[in-house]
Amino acid sequence: MKIKKAKYEILSDIDENKILKFIERAGRICYKSEEHITDESALKFVANIIAREHESVLEHEKISVLFTFDRGVSHEIVRHRLCSFSQESSRYINYTKENKGGEISVIDIRRHLKNPIVSFEIWYDSMLASERAYKAMIDAGETPEIARSVLPNSLKTEIVVTANLREWRVIFRQRTSKYAHPQMREVMIPLLNDLKSKIPVVFDDITII
Repeated sequence: MKIKKAKYEILSDIDENKILKFIERAGRICYKSEEHITDESALKFVANIIAREHESVLEHEKISVLFTFDRGVSHEIVRHRLCSFSQESSRYINYTKENKGGEISVIDIRRHLKNPIVSFEIWYDSMLASERAYKAMIDAGETPEIARSVLPNSLKTEIVVTANLREWRVIFRQRTSKYAHPQMREVMIPLLNDLKSKIPVVFDDITII
């Protein structure tokens, strides 16, 4: 069994200038004000539409992110409607195969435990038990889609999430909140900060509480 850290990777090639100019070009159709487009006008235009909550224009641009976190957390991200998802399938992957690592991988939970010494040992033993049960079911002739029933919520999963900029703003407001799951915040807060550095005008007004 492998214990891995949750992480993210931005798959999109983010060109701030190109993104803002495209949003401006689309948005100015609403006002038929294309004559005001200049080399420098996009930043102010996008800032103004966000301030006026005319965020539908942001839907013309998208970002794709590859998340690596536990299966339980992935069940929350797929609740968002205006996204496309491609997720590692525990139904078709046989984790006992050598070319799949020969063992399961789980996401480290230690930083979120209130009693890391006692609780981690309990969690770790449970993960090992799940792995043993999974391998035993495979050895007994069960298919991965049946054997996966004994796999834990902590099972590592990879999922590509593609969403438009408006939906990412919704995701960040919900998933960086103090009410969000701590393992969700573990990846969403640094991702938000990363995107703030890449396209500040689109994300800088989202505060982390």
